[in-house]
Amino acid sequence: MSVPGPSSPDGALTRPPYCLEAGEPTPGLSDTSPDEGLIEDLTIEDKAVEQLAERLLSHYLPDLQRSKQALQELTQNQVVLLDTLEQEISKFKECHSMLDINALFAEAKHYHAKLVNIRKEMLMLHEKTSKLKKRALKLQQKRQKEELEREQQREKEFEREKQLTARPAKRM
Repeated sequence: MSVPGPSSPDGALTRPPYCLEAGEPTPGLSDTSPDEGLIEDLTIEDKAVEQLAERLLSHYLPDLQRSKQALQELTQNQVVLLDTLEQEISKFKECHSMLDINALFAEAKHYHAKLVNIRKEMLMLHEKTSKLKKRALKLQQKRQKEELEREQQREKEFEREKQLTARPAKRM
């Protein structure tokens, strides 16, 4: 009592297998064991895999080689850029050290001007002290002279008083 369903031209079922009745063979499936024809399929599969791999490689290999070459060029360019960058960094460090040196020279100039001013002040103070010493020496000499004159005046007065003092006359 089976009613065969419509089948497609390649022999596959158009209805689901659960619609088959018991004992009815499934169309499109062989009664052979699954190991039969495996070796033939493997040889065909190996050749197909090999051909597919060759075609895949031949299709992508030139692009990969170009990419590899481009990457090598980029790597070389990066090395050159890194070297250039290091040189520029060293130049900037030199410039920075030159700025430091310029700052030191400016500071040295500032302190040199201070030293010159201090030296001028010291010379001026030395001149003033020399003048004051001369003046002090003159004043001291003047005082000594005045004291000497006073002393001489006292002596003269003393001599005069001595002469004015009555003396007994000599008897002859």
